[in-house]
Amino acid sequence: MTSPPTTIREYDVSAKTTDVFGRILCQARTHHFVVDGPVQNGCPGEELTPPEVFLSSIAACGAELVQVIARDTNVKIGPVNCSIHGIVDRARQARQDVTVFNSVQLTFTVHGTDGASAAALVEGFKRR
Repeated sequence: MTSPPTTIREYDVSAKTTDVFGRILCQARTHHFVVDGPVQNGCPGEELTPPEVFLSSIAACGAELVQVIARDTNVKIGPVNCSIHGIVDRARQARQDVTVFNSVQLTFTVHGTDGASAAALVEGFKRR
């Protein structure tokens, strides 16, 4: 008899400073990548910045989950594109003790299916 699959998923990621001010080396599993602080903070800003990494993870999650939901519901689709646009206005923050995105807009393009099926897949993503 096999055990039911676990519902728990755990992730470990680390980040450490480098010899270059504002340049961070990140690690997830066996993968390493560099993140730079933004030039507005006196950092290099050459690599992806923390807000870009954060937003890209949301876009990646959206594209991947739409694909998974389509597979699980037997909806045939083609490529999925998910773009994201975020705005941080540091002069217009809801609270003064944290910095948050003032707005975030996600746009999905699901190829190879009709508009109603694509909309249902995006709604499935939103519910997750």
